[in-house]
Amino acid sequence: MVKKQPEDVAMNGDGAIAYAWKQIDPDVCAAYPITPQTIIVEDFSKYVADGAVKTEFVTVESEHSALTLCAASCSAGARTFTATASQGLAYMWEMLPITSSMRVPVVMAVANRAVSGPININNDHGDAMAARDTGWLQLFAYNVQSSYDNAIIAPRIAEHPDVQLPILTNLDGFILTHAVERMTPMDTEDVKKFVGEFKPVCPLLDFDKPTCHGMLDGPDYYYAHKYQQAVAFDRALEVAEEVFREFKELTGREYKLVDEYRCDDADYIAIILGSSYGTMQETVDRMRDAGMKVGVATTHVYRPWPEKELERVMKGKKAVAVFDKHLSLGAYGPLYPEVVAAAIDLDEIPKMYNFIYGIGGADVGVSLLMEAMEKVVDGTADKLNYVGLKI
Repeated sequence: MVKKQPEDVAMNGDGAIAYAWKQIDPDVCAAYPITPQTIIVEDFSKYVADGAVKTEFVTVESEHSALTLCAASCSAGARTFTATASQGLAYMWEMLPITSSMRVPVVMAVANRAVSGPININNDHGDAMAARDTGWLQLFAYNVQSSYDNAIIAPRIAEHPDVQLPILTNLDGFILTHAVERMTPMDTEDVKKFVGEFKPVCPLLDFDKPTCHGMLDGPDYYYAHKYQQAVAFDRALEVAEEVFREFKELTGREYKLVDEYRCDDADYIAIILGSSYGTMQETVDRMRDAGMKVGVATTHVYRPWPEKELERVMKGKKAVAVFDKHLSLGAYGPLYPEVVAAAIDLDEIPKMYNFIYGIGGADVGVSLLMEAMEKVVDGTADKLNYVGLKI
């Protein structure tokens, strides 16, 4: 039975994440400010200063230092959170695969922003995509509500005994971080019960059993350790589905590995990430009114890659349009080849199109998305397309 939730509030995405963190009350938070993430740690630091949480908040000299501290803290058995964006995530890069290989479930909120250069503070997914192969789980939010919910769901997935991996909770910079929306928070007691206490499977830093970490790992062991991480990612798909089910029972809000809208009877579907999922839903509605059977899906869980769920969504479709808010220079958008790979085992593979859009915050609204999808419906789109490009 779904428990009655507190009344709705108006809040921006950054504030919603900080509020979720307040309710969870992690042991340690170390972070460095960077636009458009700064509000998260500013708001959370106020909760710390006001005594609303018991968290040890550490101000550090850089993002690299922040993640280094977080990895050490989590290794000692402390639930540890951090946040960053763009260049900050890039500055952490050296520590990203190290944190994952140490199997410490650090939770990091990333306010997605274009990666320089040239310098650009607006939204695209270049930062998250640059981190995709570093061994972190990734969730993508598409509104303020899901930003808040992901912040609560993330530690349950990352800290699960079968997973034990760090996790990124992504939300689009400015579009979600700074935009105020109506959202429904959970009761704090329910949050604490849902997330539970942090019970590390095997803390690396044990005073009773001192060990040394970060030593040289030869080919045989390195390969085997990477395989162990791969197995943990596979398990994370099942764990995520289990956590989503529990979350729905508690709140009534349903999430899946791949969230979808009007896809069941669609002939043509779009696959898209982040806040654009909502914009594409409006696009779908308008095209349906015009008699075109289209739908849209989003990979709520981006890492691990939900291949089987995507295969199910694409089955029987005439064409699939993959919308990427990042361009892998010299190739395609990063989503596109992975979506194509997910379709390989279908009896009939849909026609596949890639659309690059919104790079560096370039505005793409319903009208442009409709133009793109109309080209998919009439078959005039190219394999690789640039939406709203001005040159």
